Amino acid sequence: MQLSDIDYVLPVDLIAQTPIEPRDSARLLVDQGTRRPLHQHVRDLCSFLNPNDVLVLNHTRVLPARLRARRSTGGAVEILLLNQTSDDSVSWEAMIKPGGKLRNGELLTINDSGMNVEIGDRTIHGDTFAIKLIGPNVLTEILRIGEVPLPPYITQTLQDAERYQTVFSHDQRSAAAPTAGLHFTLELLERIRNMGVRVLEVELVVGLDTFKPISDEDPLKHLIHSEAYSVSQEVLDGCNIARNNGGRVIAVGTTATRALESAATSGLLSGNTTLFITPGYQWKMVDVMMTNFHMPKTTLLLMIESFVGKRWRILYQHAIDEKYRMLSFGDAMLLQRQTDTV
Repeated sequence: MQLSDIDYVLPVDLIAQTPIEPRDSARLLVDQGTRRPLHQHVRDLCSFLNPNDVLVLNHTRVLPARLRARRSTGGAVEILLLNQTSDDSVSWEAMIKPGGKLRNGELLTINDSGMNVEIGDRTIHGDTFAIKLIGPNVLTEILRIGEVPLPPYITQTLQDAERYQTVFSHDQRSAAAPTAGLHFTLELLERIRNMGVRVLEVELVVGLDTFKPISDEDPLKHLIHSEAYSVSQEVLDGCNIARNNGGRVIAVGTTATRALESAATSGLLSGNTTLFITPGYQWKMVDVMMTNFHMPKTTLLLMIESFVGKRWRILYQHAIDEKYRMLSFGDAMLLQRQTDTV
């Protein structure tokens, strides 16, 4: 496989800079396999659900994970907290820019706080560090002074930080939002439940690979970052019961998908997953995926190709031709996992 296999031309003017209102007015490209896709809206989702289905959401909430700090020399540094590696919120994996000259053991001072950052070793990925936050009430300080880390392709200021949170989010741990979930309103979820669809929740703490492009010419050699996940036995049982009764497991977003497939593949209900879903992966749990459109050359496109095959190019071209809004604040598509890919 080559990197060009998951590349496409993304028109810059289609990258959504602001969220649409109301949330469920976003457009929804409905995959129909070899037939031409339908152009609908997220508010129409109930038309494509069946009473025996289960809808699985990722309830993770975005942490204000961007911290601004200074070196002892006075140089400005930006820290992005990615993965919490201790229960006390002290130890983290973080991306730091600029980080080329940082030394193991160096102390950084976080602006407008009583906290310092102790730099540890680079991780095996090379672009992140193990760090420790030093000071009283670390998590409280992060919540007080941290900034919500919007993806780098969003250049406009977000007026309401809650629009980068889902309406069902809790447990503030992620560096990015599970963006397919941004389209749901409480009213839409209530309509879904009222038609007999069971709504379940999992957690996957969204990290760096959500927005980091692959650089290796063979994308299958990419070293994917681990992400913490949790899937309850109740959720797994609910998914299996639905499928045994002729229903489908509909995952909202690639992150809910990765959580479900990680639990099904490993047999572990929680932990840190390094599951890399690429073409040829044997799907175990998810039948339908609702997801936003993704950046070229990313692990998420590898997952999409694994799910629908090379048909993803046709779907993306339909979306581009019809001027769909792309990426995190953009529109969505509803993908059917099938074997008759084109």
